[in-house]
Amino acid sequence: MEILAIIPARGGSKGIPGKNIKSFSGHPLITWTISASLASAKISRTIVSTDNKDIKDIALQYGAEVPFLRPPELATDEAQTEPVLLHVLQKLQESENYIPDAVVLLQPTSPIRFIGSIDSLIETFEKGEYDAVLSVYEGHHFKWKTGETVQALYDYKNRPLRQEIGKENRIYSETGSMYITRTEILQNTQNRLGGKIGLYEISALENIDIDTLDDFTLTEIIASRWGNRLTTPV
Repeated sequence: MEILAIIPARGGSKGIPGKNIKSFSGHPLITWTISASLASAKISRTIVSTDNKDIKDIALQYGAEVPFLRPPELATDEAQTEPVLLHVLQKLQESENYIPDAVVLLQPTSPIRFIGSIDSLIETFEKGEYDAVLSVYEGHHFKWKTGETVQALYDYKNRPLRQEIGKENRIYSETGSMYITRTEILQNTQNRLGGKIGLYEISALENIDIDTLDDFTLTEIIASRWGNRLTTPV
């Protein structure tokens, strides 16, 4: 199966300026995702989509492909991820007549992926039962939402023990770290999630999406403690 990994990394970042190439545990942040992708036995190609020359140069240095730059209209604060993925597919088809069987989306702001996680996600997809698979982790089950009055999303009058919650009633949170989608589903629905969707559960330690400096600091602590389970950039 021909599987294309796309790592979207625009130059602009309001929360942490230059976030995607800010030094993280001794290497630019994006390179941890590039290295994890290149280490995968399942991924055929790893392409970084960026509008920024510095990001391009670093991505090339660490082994990723950057065959073209992303147009400015796809690099704004409001730009969604799906048009970026579709832009890569369109450019590759036009320039190389290259059409992968599936697309893996790897967010560079989620640098904690334990060795084997990407391949396990892909293996779940390769079984053929799903058109798209996303990484999730089992979140807290006792959730509330606000409104005119607060509302519990569980029966708080008969609070269950965690071990009593059956698998069919468990709640999972989307991590944003890893997705795989059949190419035709992505193109037809213009959404990374379509058709029959499957879940791939990862650990809470891998459930990281760096958005603030606090996130950055905490994630570096995880990387230093569990670095032997990560693919270190070279």
